[in-house]
Amino acid sequence: MKDHKIGLVQLILLGLGSLIGSGWLFGSWEATRVAGPAAVISWVVGAVVIGVIAYTYLELGTMFPQSGGMSKFAQYTHGSLLGFIASWANWVSLITLIPIEAVAAVQYMATWPWSWANWTHHFLTNGTITTEGLMVVFLFIIIFTLLNYWSVSLLTRFTSAISFVKLGVPVITIITLMLSGFHPANYGTSLHEFMPYGSAPIFAATTVSGIIFSFNAFQTIINFGSEVKHPGKDIFRGVVISMVITTIMYVIIQSTYITSMDAGDLSKYGWNGIDFESPFADLAILMGLNWLSVLLYTDAFVSPFGTGVSFAASTARVLQAMAEDKHIPAFIGKINKKYGMPRMAMITDAVLSMIMVATFRSWSTLAAVIATATLIAYMTGPVTVMSLRKMAPNFKRPFKSNIMPFMAPLAFVLASLATYWAMWPTTVEVILIIVLGLPFYFFYEWRFGITADKLKIQFKGAGWLIAYLVVLSIESFIGSHEFSGNGLVPYPLDFVMVAVVAIIFYIWGLKSRVQTHYLDDAKEVNDTVRMDEGI
Repeated sequence: MKDHKIGLVQLILLGLGSLIGSGWLFGSWEATRVAGPAAVISWVVGAVVIGVIAYTYLELGTMFPQSGGMSKFAQYTHGSLLGFIASWANWVSLITLIPIEAVAAVQYMATWPWSWANWTHHFLTNGTITTEGLMVVFLFIIIFTLLNYWSVSLLTRFTSAISFVKLGVPVITIITLMLSGFHPANYGTSLHEFMPYGSAPIFAATTVSGIIFSFNAFQTIINFGSEVKHPGKDIFRGVVISMVITTIMYVIIQSTYITSMDAGDLSKYGWNGIDFESPFADLAILMGLNWLSVLLYTDAFVSPFGTGVSFAASTARVLQAMAEDKHIPAFIGKINKKYGMPRMAMITDAVLSMIMVATFRSWSTLAAVIATATLIAYMTGPVTVMSLRKMAPNFKRPFKSNIMPFMAPLAFVLASLATYWAMWPTTVEVILIIVLGLPFYFFYEWRFGITADKLKIQFKGAGWLIAYLVVLSIESFIGSHEFSGNGLVPYPLDFVMVAVVAIIFYIWGLKSRVQTHYLDDAKEVNDTVRMDEGI
């Protein structure tokens, strides 16, 4: 089969194609409803949280350039149970991400202002996708899957082309809106006007408004590790460059949204009273920019398509990795020899994505589910990267940072805080979805004849995270009213509580590392790394 390895430029475009999705179409509006003009800080906070977490995965991704790598790292140091929990949590977030992009496209369709498009207005009711709209969402999911069905080559050509469009439309929107109506006074002249709902919503917005979700896609690059030409240097460069470009873009988009709003509407309704269904297109129509609204309605197809297509591929690789680890039936992860793609995994993901969107039918709810599930999976990265430094100090590390002993616990604390920001009861709901995966693990372990001693080792490796999920749920319940808790621990002392408890569990996680045959598997992958390609 002809080699179709991915180069740096294609990798960056793949990252951008995933990162710039429906987040820019809805995130700015959602964030200002929660935090007012201070939402611009929320994007910086979100970028810092995901940036620090990504930093720990850069070392792991360059050490182990393999397909579906994000779902394999934890089991190298802590065994199959922790590996399964991390894989399952990450997979839950990914099969939710595929339909959220379809929901975004359909939600913009539902507000098409043209008379010939009246038939689309039944797709949405009070921000919720109707049964008719759901059928269209299903169609999009099928298209996302089919565009991945034949080859990596087709995928990279598609995402490379679409990424230029996805970058261009936000830039045109920013310039046009700023020239048509620039009102910096909307930021306010006092701290109260800048933060009309207080400081707590700045943090809440990062999770509940889709900001964490918008930055989550850095993992697409890591999950394609085995298909990268020069993984030792290009995984690092691809993640950093795409993250920096995206962060700058999102902050400017948020600021443009804030300064484009009509001051009269703000004084009448307030930031949380602005009720858009297709935010930037609605704003363009209010400003008399009909041509821009047409462009935005078109991009509402293009942007979600790029992200949906990228993640249909990435999600299949996560499921493929779970099949390789014998946590789900082997036939699901089987690679099609002709096209080099895990086709059955793609079909399985498509079906489960449809079930997920039929259960959670609004963009904001799906965004919160994605963010929380992802963050739980990410908690294993900081523990894994530092455990490997103890267990395998001689492994090849193309990217090795001297400040990782500081960055790893910081990443764990930030992931814990951002999970807490999802608010009660979303935190416990997502944790329950993750716990529902455990029967699959135990069934396949029993089927392959796990002994009591081996099971004990697996619980030693994963017990800290299982206990932490319980504790996080309790923290969310007793937390401050600002994060929908019962107020037993007031804001901002709740942040201190979460941070201190996180450090305790991080230390427990480090001490829970176990030596299993998975470390031998890790060595086999690491032996393929070329150090002359290092950073």
